[in-house]
Amino acid sequence: MSTSTAPIYLAGHLAPVPDEIDARELPVTGALPAELTGRYLRNGPNPMPGEDPGHWFTGHGMLHGIRLRDGRADWYRNRWVRTGALAGRPFIRLDGTLDRTAVVANTHVIGHAGKILALVENGFPYEVTDELDTVGPCDFGGALTTAMTAHPKTDPTTGELHFFGYGFTPPYVTYHRLAADGQLVESVPIEVPGPTMMHDFAVTEHHAVFLDLPMTFQLRKGMPFDWSDEYGARLGVMRLDRPGEVRWFEINPCYVFHVGNAHEDAAGRIVLDVARYARADIVALWGPLGGAEATDPAGPAATAAASGLARLHRFTLDPVSGAVTETPLDERGIEFPTVDDDRAGRAGRYLYAVGDAGLASGDNAIIRFDAQHGTTSAHELGPDHVAGEAVFVPAAAPGRAEDEGWLLSIVTRRDGSASELLVLDATDVAGAPVATVTLPRGVPSGFHGSWIPDAAPER
Repeated sequence: MSTSTAPIYLAGHLAPVPDEIDARELPVTGALPAELTGRYLRNGPNPMPGEDPGHWFTGHGMLHGIRLRDGRADWYRNRWVRTGALAGRPFIRLDGTLDRTAVVANTHVIGHAGKILALVENGFPYEVTDELDTVGPCDFGGALTTAMTAHPKTDPTTGELHFFGYGFTPPYVTYHRLAADGQLVESVPIEVPGPTMMHDFAVTEHHAVFLDLPMTFQLRKGMPFDWSDEYGARLGVMRLDRPGEVRWFEINPCYVFHVGNAHEDAAGRIVLDVARYARADIVALWGPLGGAEATDPAGPAATAAASGLARLHRFTLDPVSGAVTETPLDERGIEFPTVDDDRAGRAGRYLYAVGDAGLASGDNAIIRFDAQHGTTSAHELGPDHVAGEAVFVPAAAPGRAEDEGWLLSIVTRRDGSASELLVLDATDVAGAPVATVTLPRGVPSGFHGSWIPDAAPER
């Protein structure tokens, strides 16, 4: 397919690669910290050669991995996840039942209970090896009967994995809890009025927060979701010790793909930081990604003026009074917010994100937000490079500071011609890189990744 006529999600820094390769002893500029001994794995859509999946979100999942050890970059390799969809099986069988193994597994990759799982939100996860070979679908011994979100949350104290699944038939949302040893121990329906695209959620020490927002299922080919001005928008707070009992808070219509973090403040309120899209911005984004070419209900002028970018935004929810406040935190467009996983669901000072994360234009940066001082700092990349999600890897020092560690991000030239693994000092994001690893090919900009250390620290 000619890049001059290809959809935006098949061109430039999003263009898929045609094959799987291995490369060893990768060139390193600077000095890789010896503590970075493990694998950085990242997932994203990568259609087979000649395929147009119709939407950026629906290409077959491909994992990209970089093995770091003792200050060296041992290898890079990439592998398609061998799913039922890649084998050609339909998600909806002839009898109308769903094959939850016939999914693309293209959104995230995590480690839990000794397994590495490639995730997508409409079906079962796929287990892969640390060499990126596919083991097969995982339903936790038959206990999982719904889809699994690509954004589960690990409690840093208990090691439990909290997640949910959504679908287009009742129950539309189901909450699940996985023990630290990988056993599914709880599954409870969550009542919502219809089939909403619930991409992410949040967990605090004592609560889960569900995002019931107006991107809803609408039957069409490709990605069957679009904005619904009639659905409304609300956030649901559920005590983890009372699964299924949800207190709902009405909010202004918006959409959220990604949560930064959430915590409980001293007054018992839930504080939720998200990358929030106004209605006009999600509509402006959705068309180029392959969704419906919709016009914002506010009129064509609103669509034309929209940036298509999210902004960092805070919701504060009071489960006692029912009050909710909404506060914009920064004006710069962002996506893919991340935190130190040891602060997940707890109050934290720092949040990281990709700044001005436009698909086609604009400068790009990795940003650090300092909640204590209300300031930001940024590692600016300029208009010719696009940063991927920045994953925080903590330093091993006892009693370390919250930001003592590194940020890992795959950075790709906007024309797709080359990529590198960027390693930043998280205490000095704006400073020079600690190291860069030159990758053997351009890696298409994708979605989410994880650092899988050789020996996970004891919790």
